[in-house]
Amino acid sequence: MKKIILSMLLMVSFNFLLPSFAVEEIYSLDDVEQPKVEEVKEVAKVEPLKIEVVFDWLDLTVAQREDNVEKYKNLLFENNTSRIYFSKDEFKKEFAQYYKDREFKHHYMLTNNGVTEDEDARYCAFYYKKGTLVMYAIQYKNNPTKAFYYTAFGKLHYTDVMSDEYPNFPYTSMQYNRKGQLKSAIYFVSKDIQYMFGPEKEFQGIWYKDKMYDTNGKQVLTRSNW
Repeated sequence: MKKIILSMLLMVSFNFLLPSFAVEEIYSLDDVEQPKVEEVKEVAKVEPLKIEVVFDWLDLTVAQREDNVEKYKNLLFENNTSRIYFSKDEFKKEFAQYYKDREFKHHYMLTNNGVTEDEDARYCAFYYKKGTLVMYAIQYKNNPTKAFYYTAFGKLHYTDVMSDEYPNFPYTSMQYNRKGQLKSAIYFVSKDIQYMFGPEKEFQGIWYKDKMYDTNGKQVLTRSNW
């Protein structure tokens, strides 16, 4: 289980609302006929529909949990419109420019000092005992459906490929090693709930916030970067 590297932080999209200004001709109030003031009727505001995903895993029977596992396995591997498998050459050709982080000294310095975002990318640091940074991840803002995990010396270790629905839920995330071999597949139901599978389609667990549970409802893992 130590080899499991979790997919990056769920990202936030930014929308900038710019104020609108209108310039009108200015008249003396004595020069124009005053308009009649009509009664203004208050319009009720319609709140957007919010869909809440409920975590009920611990309330289900084992059979019901297994049905859910089969459902999300099919969504990931059988009904997924995104590409899943690569040959070594195909993967290297597509991601060749990311195999080495040429600015690894700069990115190491940023992540080791707690920087999580700048104008170009978002970052995530992974530490070993005694606070030693052993890996960092980069998600470039001009390529948001990909995340690249590097060793402290800038060598590509893992790549996350998210489906086109990202960052809207639900979406899928596939993680590959530098040879293009699938290492894990995750179905993101929501920010809090994810179904995780291994490369052979084996169910590894369901994440709820910082805890992972198996089909028996037993907690098997915790994480600190939720």
